[in-house]
Amino acid sequence: MGTRQIEFQIAADPPPRLDKALSRDVPPEENLSRTRLARLIEEGAVWINGTVASDPKAKVAEGTSVTIAVVEAEDSHIGPEDIPLEVVFEDADLIVINKPAGMVVHPAPGSPNGTLVNALLYHCGGDLSGVGGVKRPGIVHRIDKETSGLLVVAKSDAAHHGLAAQFEAHTVERYYRAVCYGVPDANDPRLRGVKGVSFEPGNIMRLTTQLARHKTDRQRQAVLFHGGRHAVTRARVVETFGDPAGLALIECWLETGRTHQIRVHMAHAGHGLVGDPVYGGKRKLAAKALSTDTAEAVRAFPRQALHAAVLGFEHPVTGDILRFEANLPEDMEKLIDKLRAPLS
Repeated sequence: MGTRQIEFQIAADPPPRLDKALSRDVPPEENLSRTRLARLIEEGAVWINGTVASDPKAKVAEGTSVTIAVVEAEDSHIGPEDIPLEVVFEDADLIVINKPAGMVVHPAPGSPNGTLVNALLYHCGGDLSGVGGVKRPGIVHRIDKETSGLLVVAKSDAAHHGLAAQFEAHTVERYYRAVCYGVPDANDPRLRGVKGVSFEPGNIMRLTTQLARHKTDRQRQAVLFHGGRHAVTRARVVETFGDPAGLALIECWLETGRTHQIRVHMAHAGHGLVGDPVYGGKRKLAAKALSTDTAEAVRAFPRQALHAAVLGFEHPVTGDILRFEANLPEDMEKLIDKLRAPLS
């Protein structure tokens, strides 16, 4: 691997810490985040007036000469694959994808190829400036294999750290559409007895629990009230289906972002998602609530009916506020059209 040297001077009125001063004054085209710069200081790759710097908290004066040795990003061990992608937005720092159901985000032992990362390595080619010293897309959040919808991926180190900070601070706007069994309603006496479920004005259901990996089934998440990780989901009913109503199109939004969060929370509330093989089950619908054909379409729906419909965040490099929407995929649209059809 080659090494390039970056040379510049500290400008007037520098911040009180070396890492902050470097972050402010390093040429922006180098795409070096403050976290990466602190790591370079720890690695002995930063020289101040010809002397190796060792303390990211050290003071630095105006006019100080800085030299940074940066190892060129190495190629990822993951192979690129020519897989079509629906690109919603792309620039030098990040890319927003409308992921289809059935695509895994990152290679894993059970899914070594055919993933979003394989596709992005091919699509982006030489445009990846390096995340953590490797030419790879920076995955800052994921959606399940069988969930469709919007996902943002970093192409540069600066974008990776900036996006990760927003997800950690829970400032990213994420709205999902889903079809669930039953109709969540504040007037339902059953829901008033479910721990962790409350209602806010506008008949918005709020689910507040802890989530952790299931003790015996490592593929599942479990609701807890002690231990685990704090998780908050909100949901509101958009449309109901059946006579009597036995299913609903809901909009969910996340205050936190945990594995399977919407799926496990809705199941905990007794409103599992249609088609969810892990949490949703094949809930029995009221007799004659739907036509025979429609009821069969519900039972046969092959995946969890869940779509990441809205994604909004601050661009980590430009500061622009970005917001994207993705229409429901064809399979969910067809299901909803059937549910809307009059009984015959």
